[in-house]
Amino acid sequence: MKSSTRSRPWLPPTSAFAGFRFPTEVIVVAVRWYLRFNLSYRDVEELLVERGVEVDHVTAYRWVQRFTPLLADAARFSRHSPGDRWHVDETYVKVNGVWRYVYRAVDQYGQVIAVLVSARRDAGAARRFFRRALSTLKVTPSEIVTDAAAVYRAVLDELIPSAWHHVEQYANNPIEADHSQLKHRLRPMRGLRTGKTAQVIIAGHAFMQNLRRGHYELAIDTPPALRVAAAYAELAQAI
Repeated sequence: MKSSTRSRPWLPPTSAFAGFRFPTEVIVVAVRWYLRFNLSYRDVEELLVERGVEVDHVTAYRWVQRFTPLLADAARFSRHSPGDRWHVDETYVKVNGVWRYVYRAVDQYGQVIAVLVSARRDAGAARRFFRRALSTLKVTPSEIVTDAAAVYRAVLDELIPSAWHHVEQYANNPIEADHSQLKHRLRPMRGLRTGKTAQVIIAGHAFMQNLRRGHYELAIDTPPALRVAAAYAELAQAI
């Protein structure tokens, strides 16, 4: 005798916004404003109140922390392949009053490749950074430009032996100039609370930079001034 099984009805996947008191559009615009403009969470709160939406700044903080990684991850399939020349460098940010290193890389077209917040500036941190970049993008560069830090040579020989490691004065100006964009965005913030918070915000800033610079196939038929907003609306539907 055959056992009978009941077929379960198909249910659509639950949206990441399910269960939140505020509409998806409100959450997405708050996240977008925070990443796009030089705003604090209290600034976002004030702007939303002016539009008749009463949201506490702590709630805005929680939205940014929760949805920034989800939106960036949803966009990965529409991301352009990076160039084969990577400029790699570290800068500094304060996290809970303590200086932390931020590893960053951009290609020759200005696309931010990857970011990593680290308590140390050593071979282990450099290795984690390059592994993250390589696993995320599935692309191997043919040339990597760094400063003269000794740890880079050993790590690159281990992970990307085929790449030409280029060390030359002024050759890394593109990434050093790009650091200033990040510092400009972090200035209005009242400090970063944890390493995890810093990673989310800095990665979110990189995602916003790449989106504004045209490194994603998102909202391509939208006028430039509205492209970022349209792209976020598309991504919100995907999560």
